[in-house]
Amino acid sequence: MDVLKQMRSEVKKYIDSADAKVVKMVYAMLEAERESDWWQDENILSIVEERSAEYKSGKAKGIPWETAKKQILSSKRKG
Repeated sequence: MDVLKQMRSEVKKYIDSADAKVVKMVYAMLEAERESDWWQDENILSIVEERSAEYKSGKAKGIPWETAKKQILSSKRKG
């Protein structure tokens, strides 16, 4: 069985036995994803392309995911 099929199977089993809170949360996530069309927004795409070019050229420096995650979580706790 390929990985994607296995993942789908596991998700289906999980949802079938999940409590109402989890089902509502997953549903809300799926709805948000379905309604999201940021990838069609020309303004957002131009910003992404500009920042990508800055990173590739060395003009902008990236930060590791773990550092970014710590900063995000820290700011959530403060606010």
